[in-house]
Amino acid sequence: MGIGVSGWLLASTVARRGQLGVVSGTGLDTVFARRLQEGDPGGHLRRSMARFPVHGVNEEVLRQYFRPDGMPPGMPYRLVPMYRHVVSHARERFSMLAAFVEVDLAREGHSGVVGLNLLTKAMVSNLALLYGAMLAGVDYVLMGAGIPREIPAALEALAQHKVATLKLDVEGLEGDRVEMVTFDPAAHGSPDRPALKRPRFLPIVSSHVLAMSLAKRAGVDGFVIEAPIAGGHNAPPRVDAPWNERGEPVYGPRDEVDLAKLRDLGKPFWLAGGSGWPDRLREALAQGATGIQVGTLFAYCDESGITPDLKRSVLAAVARGEVDVRTDPEASPTGYPFKVVEWKEAPVETHPRERRCDLGYLRAAYAAPDGTIGYRCASEPVDDYVRKGGHVEDTVGRQCLCNGLLATVGLGQKQKDGSVELPMVTSGDDLKRLGEFLAGREHYGAADVLEYLLS
Repeated sequence: MGIGVSGWLLASTVARRGQLGVVSGTGLDTVFARRLQEGDPGGHLRRSMARFPVHGVNEEVLRQYFRPDGMPPGMPYRLVPMYRHVVSHARERFSMLAAFVEVDLAREGHSGVVGLNLLTKAMVSNLALLYGAMLAGVDYVLMGAGIPREIPAALEALAQHKVATLKLDVEGLEGDRVEMVTFDPAAHGSPDRPALKRPRFLPIVSSHVLAMSLAKRAGVDGFVIEAPIAGGHNAPPRVDAPWNERGEPVYGPRDEVDLAKLRDLGKPFWLAGGSGWPDRLREALAQGATGIQVGTLFAYCDESGITPDLKRSVLAAVARGEVDVRTDPEASPTGYPFKVVEWKEAPVETHPRERRCDLGYLRAAYAAPDGTIGYRCASEPVDDYVRKGGHVEDTVGRQCLCNGLLATVGLGQKQKDGSVELPMVTSGDDLKRLGEFLAGREHYGAADVLEYLLS
């Protein structure tokens, strides 16, 4: 769903009703920092922070980011330092705390099941986020946008408070040189802590071939099978094909998942992408799936993180039949196709946005000529990207997803000229079908979604 849309409130509501409630871990440290700067309405973050088991962290975080009276008009948010593959222990603890709080609040007051969703591509922060979530007792970990081969071993290590590592994808490394992301739990507390619960791990894949490969690894507990009509990032087509008349990638038979081969793996799987409807749930179960992953219906419910004004505007456009979802092959700096919602009342730029990369979640690591590891983003200033060895053609049409998605949940950065980052709304292709669920309603809750799907 993007950043902060599936937050602790939505996940808690779903989990309380017997289903798997999932919080988004993408950009979670920035979401946490900005919520503190907004004054932490209701005191929920601070209530959970008091339960964080690593001593000496809360006081410093509150000193740096908490504003009791919220943000003065026009004042920009204080930025969280961008992550690299080697960071200070204080930076790791901030990520740990952010993940702990989100999962802890989602699990508070009930015995339901809660999961954490992360992007494989954002690997430099993932180990710290995973450990923080595990300290809060997270039940499931879901990861897509990449091939998370090393995550099962990392979860095993983190559960025992042992060093966990991931191989860092670095463009331009010479020979057999390897760079690693390393996280040591012993640096953040007593090594004699009781072992943590190892969460179940569900890779999000779009290919039965990848699922079959990952299934050979111990610690893969099932799969989420995502079709290219799902919101957010999509896997590119497996066969080069011409774009359609709207400039969208065309998917073909090679992109279809063979469910028979998935069933033969003997592991549970959930279908995602256009699956969040009663008829699709029945069909998924009949095909041997354990269930479905629901995005679009939950994204516009009362408990989601999208701002109320944006939800009202999109739902009104849906009711009029005037909303569209376009698969933009250029928007994301990752080069992956990305779904963008388009409707008449969508906020528009009054002047071109200044390119910058001040959050860095989708940056790519590269080897500089002197052997050091640098980071570049195709959405940063073009001259900076080219100076770092990037190709100028890769910058064409790129947008800053990090800032746009944060604006969608009301946490857009304020700029020196007084403007605020514009939101970028992503949904699955089935957004246009939402009108049949609305049935004249202007808003609805997560419980309404579950009743509709399960009745």
